[in-house]
Amino acid sequence: MLQNQSSLRKWLILWLYAAAFTHLLIGILLPWISATGLVEVYHQLIESHFWPQAAPDAARNMQVWWMSLFGATVQTVGLWMGALIYLGNQHRSRFAWLWLMIGILVWAPQDMLISMQADMRINFWIDAFAVLSMIPPLSILWKMDSKNTENTERSA
Repeated sequence: MLQNQSSLRKWLILWLYAAAFTHLLIGILLPWISATGLVEVYHQLIESHFWPQAAPDAARNMQVWWMSLFGATVQTVGLWMGALIYLGNQHRSRFAWLWLMIGILVWAPQDMLISMQADMRINFWIDAFAVLSMIPPLSILWKMDSKNTENTERSA
């Protein structure tokens, strides 16, 4: 059973690192692709909520600017995730997993509500995927590391 748990832990950690790397990569790419045709459909979805006809050029320019700026935020989130995953893995501290879960559970409902108010269902589904793909592995790691945390607290 210990072998299975070790193997599961390794896969969960790799999954979380992949999620952190994906955030970092998307954050790096957003400023570069926000003004290209790669995200044209996404821009049109946003614009259709605010303008029944074609959006003014100034609105599109502002949207591209916001998306580019958001890239820096997503990069930072990816770095913070990576750091917490590293600390949680190296120290087998469930507090790292707990803070990652808290961050997701504070962010997601707000982001999902704001997205639904703007009728941006694609954002809602992206957020739902993030929650469903991150919370279960984090919960499992939190549970796995609870014994280690209890032993550390007793010895302190």
